[in-house]
Amino acid sequence: MKEIIILASVAVSSVFLLGYSIHMLIGGLVSPATEQWIIAIACLIGVGVLAFMGWDIVRQRRHR
Repeated sequence: MKEIIILASVAVSSVFLLGYSIHMLIGGLVSPATEQWIIAIACLIGVGVLAFMGWDIVRQRRHR
């Protein structure tokens, strides 16, 4: 249980940091609406990658 809490907090902070870094990179260069779309798409991709990593961890632990 302790490990799940740690992994979940790392996942949430990683997605937040991904969105913020994109905001810092393209903020002011494109319109605010475009910036929000790009951040949303990048965060969805990031969540997908993190979900795959979590699924892989669970799968490997079940095979032990």
